[in-house]
Amino acid sequence: MKKLLAIMMTLTLTLSLAACGNSDVDSTDAEANAETDSLLQDALANASTETGADSDLAYVTDKGTLVVGITDFEPMDYKDENGEWIGFDADMARAFAESLGVEVEFVEIDWDNKILELDSKSIDCVWNGMTLTDEVTSAMECSNAYCNNAQIVIVPADTADQYQDVESLSDLSFAVEAGSAGEEEVSALGLNYTPVKAQSDALMEVAAGTSDAAVIDSLMAAAMVGEGTSYENLTYTVGLNSEEYGVGFRKGSDLAYALNNFFSDSYANGTMMECAEKYGVQAAIIEQ
Repeated sequence: MKKLLAIMMTLTLTLSLAACGNSDVDSTDAEANAETDSLLQDALANASTETGADSDLAYVTDKGTLVVGITDFEPMDYKDENGEWIGFDADMARAFAESLGVEVEFVEIDWDNKILELDSKSIDCVWNGMTLTDEVTSAMECSNAYCNNAQIVIVPADTADQYQDVESLSDLSFAVEAGSAGEEEVSALGLNYTPVKAQSDALMEVAAGTSDAAVIDSLMAAAMVGEGTSYENLTYTVGLNSEEYGVGFRKGSDLAYALNNFFSDSYANGTMMECAEKYGVQAAIIEQ
């Protein structure tokens, strides 16, 4: 948490600070079950009145699985020592699926193809620290924003003092995730960059010296860059923007309505806060 707050201060961004909770739903608790049943019934009622036979919620409940498109993105979605997907987004997706009475299935996708994966029904949603850009909101049915974020510049720590503002970045070669908000930012600035498959790959490029810098999400930087992390010799400098995360479904999907209800309930009962604290992202959570 301290590192995340430090990043927010470094960026001098005006972020809404809220808290979150544990994604684990206690199925033995009568009150929790009643709340879950109410959520599902409300969502199904909305689906039947608004979308009828085209209900995406009905499609997911009929097949019994919610297929979630993700990338390897600590602390939102990443694998534990047993190879299981964990993280704030993964845990919340698992709890949402449980609230719908279905199993969750995580599928690692090429981020640049996320819209195609969604529209082809290879996945049912994109839930992976996804920035609500104009491209995303025009192509997907998105949930309410749930988390604040920013795109920040990552450089070797021993050169950081040379790159403290946007003007100083012009001669650097960047690595950025293809199709990401980071790519959008460096492209808009006219900077030289190479697209890579994932944000974690962008960090590896900088660590290996094949790129001078990377642009990644501030939440990922808090978990993976600096003292006590896998990339102790890297650090963050310039903040390029402020943004918000949301979950994307197929255009017109009633699952977005169901998720908004789930977010509202989990924020109110404290389980979202507990989950966020588990992964150190509580300072970035948006009130639901």
